Amino acid sequence: MARSKAFNEEEVLDKAVAVFWAKGYEATSMQDLVEAMGIQRGSLYATFGSKQQLFLQSLERYGKVVVKQFLDILESKPSAIESIELFFAQLVEHLLTAGPLRSCLVTNSAIERGLRDEETKRQVLHLLNALERGFYKTLQRAQKNDEISKELDLNRLASFLTSSMQGLLVMGKVCSDRSVLEGINQVTLSIIK
Repeated sequence: MARSKAFNEEEVLDKAVAVFWAKGYEATSMQDLVEAMGIQRGSLYATFGSKQQLFLQSLERYGKVVVKQFLDILESKPSAIESIELFFAQLVEHLLTAGPLRSCLVTNSAIERGLRDEETKRQVLHLLNALERGFYKTLQRAQKNDEISKELDLNRLASFLTSSMQGLLVMGKVCSDRSVLEGINQVTLSIIK
């Protein structure tokens, strides 16, 4: 008879997410993961597979939790433009308060592994595309509500906002000056106003 697991998979996966987010893939050892997740090495391998498989599952979990929280912000206000403004304001708050989890696991993974690992690249692109679609839907709502010009190319604008978000996240890894980060947001948002 198979033994039941003595741990909640989502809870321990969240702990793995935090380790990869704080340290990156290469600097994270299996021992780091075992200690952070609070499970035996054998249970880790049996449940999540290799370090690479655990990393990809961590990226997926990050998408379901963290990326979704930011996508929800894009639907949080009656005004689409106010939703986008709140999205970027929350990004700055995250950068200034998240400690070792500054920036974004997606951004970090794109920089660290995007050129070397096809599976990571696919997962990162999937999550970036989800964010871009979120911006696109919000911009559609802005056009429908006459908040922005009907002449704007929403595909390009959604790509621009996604790129600006990523740039802000990279900048936030090394800059903790609120005025600099908010200034970047002001320029970004001036494009859609």
